[in-house]
Amino acid sequence: MESGGRFCLCVFSPFQALCPVRDVPSHGNHDNPLSYYQVGDLIRAGVKDMDRYHGKLTVSLYSSSLSPQLSNLKLGIISSDEMPVHYRHSVSTACSSHTFDSVLQHTLGFANPATVEFLLGKLEIGETEPPSLMRGLQSKNFLEADYGTSIRKRQSASWALKCVKIGVDHFKSGCHVEAMNEYNKALEIDDNNVEALVARGALYATKGSLTKAIDDFELALESCPTHRNARKYLCQTLVERGGQLEEEEKLVTAEHLYRKALTLDDTFQEADEALKKLQQHIQVRPWSIQHSYHSIEKGQFFSCKNIEKIVCTKGF
Repeated sequence: MESGGRFCLCVFSPFQALCPVRDVPSHGNHDNPLSYYQVGDLIRAGVKDMDRYHGKLTVSLYSSSLSPQLSNLKLGIISSDEMPVHYRHSVSTACSSHTFDSVLQHTLGFANPATVEFLLGKLEIGETEPPSLMRGLQSKNFLEADYGTSIRKRQSASWALKCVKIGVDHFKSGCHVEAMNEYNKALEIDDNNVEALVARGALYATKGSLTKAIDDFELALESCPTHRNARKYLCQTLVERGGQLEEEEKLVTAEHLYRKALTLDDTFQEADEALKKLQQHIQVRPWSIQHSYHSIEKGQFFSCKNIEKIVCTKGF
């Protein structure tokens, strides 16, 4: 088709190929070079330029437009048998009832164990370097934070914190069941999320499940030893649990918890006072021991309420 001194070719792509008349060779001294072609002809041409924004190709039918390694190709009208092998295979497969998997399994290239090495060689990509044609991925020295595992960890931590925030709002509203569900969801997403562990531990302490609270606070401190609230809540909960053990006459274990709280924070006054009272009670008469139990029980009640008050006013 001639339009404005240019020759338009139909190709099997969304691009429109334009061949200037000067790039169409003449087959005679006085022949119109366009008279040699008809609508529906299959034409092989060399690409001179490509406008990717407008979807246009500029082509030539002269062999000089080809790279040296393709100089043996015939340009101009070709038959369907001269089309690329993969194109002919795709056309024949499209007309058959074979599935993609069956075609793939019967392809020699797919079954060839050296296919990857062969393609790497063709693309001049070394096996010791990242096998990518993207320039940004060809560097050998990637930062640890750029790998998928690290990125996934950051994404999980961010998602988990959103659940913790929702849980804290439920906690402040007195909806403890909903709060626990959000904390558990956060820990399913990120099982080492410190804020979720501290928040769930505080809720356990508020509900009286002190052993579970201690476990969560200790896990939080293992992941982040500098977390202030985790340390504070753990110390308070250890003192509370120590008071419970005293009531159960497990004085040695109670003493161990008080000492553990002081190891975490040697300035924690409640733990220091509870330990001193326990040591005195062990040496005095039974009626005095019973009196001390009531004193510790009052301290326990205060500590539990203290955790809930801090959470509701300041958060985790």
